[in-house]
Amino acid sequence: MSWLESVVHGDALTQTLACLLLALSVSCWVVIVWKWRLLRRVKTDVGRSVAAFWQAPDFEQATQQVAHFDRDGCVSPLLASTLLPLGGTLGAAGDRSSQLTRVLRDALNGVVLRLQWGQLLLATAGSVSPFIGLLGTVWGIFNALTGMAEAGQITIDKVAGPVGEALIMTAAGLAVAIPAVLAYNVMGRHVGRIEVQLEGFAHDLRALLTGQD
Repeated sequence: MSWLESVVHGDALTQTLACLLLALSVSCWVVIVWKWRLLRRVKTDVGRSVAAFWQAPDFEQATQQVAHFDRDGCVSPLLASTLLPLGGTLGAAGDRSSQLTRVLRDALNGVVLRLQWGQLLLATAGSVSPFIGLLGTVWGIFNALTGMAEAGQITIDKVAGPVGEALIMTAAGLAVAIPAVLAYNVMGRHVGRIEVQLEGFAHDLRALLTGQD
């Protein structure tokens, strides 16, 4: 039997592990394709948005120009956060520089968390998939050897086929884990670079609005 046939005709645990690996693989590739397109677009938009902001004659027009380029809302939240709360609240306490630092930090954290969406799935899949595949292999080998022992005769040719099919579960686990880990590392670097750009813009924006460095 082929590996697919062995899974279809396998027991409940084998089928569950195979379906779990398949679900993880599909989920990871959906996240990878989606995030790759998102991060490429955001990287371009952040650069254009920041350039458009500094080329505008005043803050109001700068906000409008940024909204035109900022398709995923990564720079606009920073600008919106500078509309400080009215007096009479703890949010309005302290000098203007401290208030801007706080609201810009909160807005930046919100944008970064949104960009990091899906990273947890990639990290989880990269960590657990090899062990899921290994569990499937161990269980498959156990079932194969148990069946041969019950048959009363064990030869190398009868062992090689079932064991080889069981080892494919380990390969399947690695096939899920390797792309997930690579994507997690690469996309993490992209998010980090975008975060640095936004941090620099937030610092410059605070300096512009307070007249301080």
